[in-house]
Amino acid sequence: MPWSCGWCGRWRRSSGGRGGGADREANGGGGGGGGAASGREEEQWSLFIELPVLEAATRGFSDDNLLGRGGFGPVYKGVLENGQEIAVKKLSLESRQGVREFLNEVRLLLKVQHRNLVSLLGCCASSGHKMLVYPYFPNGSLDHFLFDRKKSVQLDWPKRYQIIVGLARGLLYLHEESPVKIIHRDIKASNVLLDEQLNPKISDFGMARLFLEDATHVNTFRISGTYGYMAPEYAMNGYLSTKTDVFSFGMLVLEIVSGRKNIDKHLDAERTDLLNYTWKLSEEGRQMEIVDPAMAEWDADEARLCVQLGLLCCQAVVSDRPDMYTVHLMLSSDSFTLPKPGKPAIHGRVGRWMSTTTTASSAASTANTATTLGTDTMTTRASASAAALGGIAEDDSRNSISISFTTEGR
Repeated sequence: MPWSCGWCGRWRRSSGGRGGGADREANGGGGGGGGAASGREEEQWSLFIELPVLEAATRGFSDDNLLGRGGFGPVYKGVLENGQEIAVKKLSLESRQGVREFLNEVRLLLKVQHRNLVSLLGCCASSGHKMLVYPYFPNGSLDHFLFDRKKSVQLDWPKRYQIIVGLARGLLYLHEESPVKIIHRDIKASNVLLDEQLNPKISDFGMARLFLEDATHVNTFRISGTYGYMAPEYAMNGYLSTKTDVFSFGMLVLEIVSGRKNIDKHLDAERTDLLNYTWKLSEEGRQMEIVDPAMAEWDADEARLCVQLGLLCCQAVVSDRPDMYTVHLMLSSDSFTLPKPGKPAIHGRVGRWMSTTTTASSAASTANTATTLGTDTMTTRASASAAALGGIAEDDSRNSISISFTTEGR
């Protein structure tokens, strides 16, 4: 039975029609071309799964099959008729992350393929439901290992270093090697899935933004990301560039090395913010003190490299942060000498975030603000910029936030 759904089928059919001739020529043309085209059409249609198929696979989206919830909506485990295990991301009907994010994710994931990225198996948009289908990863996400004292022992140093290198390769692909330039916007431990060998797979492109090839940055007041991982220039001023992902990657590297969350209010004030604390230790020549004590042993040179790399990626001056190509060189070359990190971007990380732009401050009084915190979505009418940007709860590092507002004159 062919898997299909109305909206997806129309989208792919028109796309296939535009590229059909070129595809036939690229695949040899001539005799047998019709059969090849038919095979490609069948392959394209196989991406689109009917709603009843997903309902059967997830036992009617049973709570027993619920894997978790995010800003995009709930995720369910499913098993297809052929025995293949899948994860179905079901777009929350009440979520502000609606059709635009769904279309964006499908569009991106159909174009990007890399061993350190989660591949898309299919999608469905039928009867008001919009869903994405991915492979199921029994090991779950990195945070479930990294921040669990019992599971973290499975992440020895070689495995952690392998994860850091894999993440760097995946982000380098997204930024510079993918058919489309992609900024993820929400790199964090819970958006890194682990396969059977604990290899990292970057997931959740729901908030990714396509860039024109010649664009270096964009000012946006549709802020999407996670508190603690977001670069301050993006969180407070809406300045988005590939260096936004670099900052998040740097924070994640420090978490992987230390085995702790980037903001942990259970610790004393000095150690609450991992970035600030690591910088302080580094200035005192004591940066190795952040290495996770749960590890029996580690490579001191590699650990020192990763701590320094994390700080370089989180520098306050955006232009001083390395790009992902340079990051990959730093990790793969024994002869690469890392520069001394500058002051990190710690402004606004502990305490309330406030917009520093006059335009946003003056206009936000009439703005609609939608904030998603973990599984809770709330929409409020902001009476001032302090309410718009200052009321964001500082929960743990898994909390995703999405802030949208419009300003006059922008």
